[in-house]
Amino acid sequence: MIRHFLRDDDLTPAEQAHVLDLAQAIKAEPFARRPLAGPRSVAMIFDKPTLRTQVSFGAGIAELGGSPMLVEGRLAGIGVRESVEDVARVLGRQVAVVVWRTFFQSDLDTMAAHVGVPVVNALTDDFHPCQLIADLLTVREHLGRLAGVTVAFLGDGACNMGNSWLLAGTTAGMHVRVSGPQGYVPSDAMFERAGEIAAGTGGSAQAFADPVEAVTGADVVVTDTWISMGKEAEEAERIAVFGGYALTSELMAHAAPGAIAMHCLPAYRGKEIAADVIDGPQSVVWDEAENRRHAQKAVIAFLLAQSGSPEAGE
Repeated sequence: MIRHFLRDDDLTPAEQAHVLDLAQAIKAEPFARRPLAGPRSVAMIFDKPTLRTQVSFGAGIAELGGSPMLVEGRLAGIGVRESVEDVARVLGRQVAVVVWRTFFQSDLDTMAAHVGVPVVNALTDDFHPCQLIADLLTVREHLGRLAGVTVAFLGDGACNMGNSWLLAGTTAGMHVRVSGPQGYVPSDAMFERAGEIAAGTGGSAQAFADPVEAVTGADVVVTDTWISMGKEAEEAERIAVFGGYALTSELMAHAAPGAIAMHCLPAYRGKEIAADVIDGPQSVVWDEAENRRHAQKAVIAFLLAQSGSPEAGE
């Protein structure tokens, strides 16, 4: 059976822990595992702006012995010039893995249903699961554990990062708090799914209107841009709505001693996060950005092994 990583709960708690262990081992020995030796090609498709995703996947695929193949999304016209199904049937005969950063989760699901090789979600409007593997790796490095850790996500929780923190965090047994204004928290369905996962891991998922309450005693405080891709026309309105949810040193002072601050980038200092926080001693943002490479290498190696690739020893 072909395994994909389309959303955070595609991994069981045991599988998530295994991928994190693998990422840690890969980080320690970056060139020890080469499941893409040949080199085998990996299609990287980017329909949205990208920096960390492109460079971390490109470097990581090469380090796994493969060849990163950039497929220009606008030129391919996936879903416009050709159907997602037809693109999938073409790509599946050319590459070992498809990595796609796009808008609609439904398109990613369609790709996975027809391509015949593992598909990795490099970001959709609904989920950002590779970022969460990198984030969990970073938390584990700095705090030494995941289970029982309390994380507060501030700002626009009704986004891919809010959804992914709920699912991935509870899968790891964490206590996930999402704090945003009314209308800017994950859907009831996301909280219900996180609750189902948490029932088996000892974690929890809660929504908080008050950012101080959410941050109080938290071990990890996370924020993201208030103006996500496609929301630029709402900038002034969003700044007004989210002003009280900015991650400042004053707000960070309510967190637990030794708490860390995270941001998946790009960051806008003076808006969702203060300069003295992102550039200060509690920030682990740059470790987080680096860990994208190690985490994604682990995801690819895991999917290939689970999908029966003979070269993909873990």
